[in-house]
Amino acid sequence: MIQTATKIQPKIKAEVPSNSAATRINADFLELLESQFPITDLRNTLKLRSASDFAEKLSVHVNHLNRTVKAINHKPTSVFIRDRILAESKRLLEQSNWNVSEIAYALGFTEVTHFNNFFKKAMNMNPSQFRQSLTEN
Repeated sequence: MIQTATKIQPKIKAEVPSNSAATRINADFLELLESQFPITDLRNTLKLRSASDFAEKLSVHVNHLNRTVKAINHKPTSVFIRDRILAESKRLLEQSNWNVSEIAYALGFTEVTHFNNFFKKAMNMNPSQFRQSLTEN
């Protein structure tokens, strides 16, 4: 009896060379993200807030950007964006005298409620409580 052996090829995790297009896209994304910060003027609001905004600016498809960033950093594009907006919001609450609605607008939120929900989800307190906790310490 003749048996047919099936070849099972193990999944090979693709290494990303340091000079690859993927590395360049990742670096360009991170540079573009950081170029929007710090926010020092209420007239210069955050323009790029989503993966699709960044993909459009970088002239790549949003799925390609997401796969590339996640393959290199092991974190989704949206997490980088969210974490950076959160860091900037905490910095503004701590170091500026802007009210919460001004900070929300500067960070590109169309409604203060959206900013409050975003902040509370990440920090388990609303922006006003966070600012107050800074003065208590």
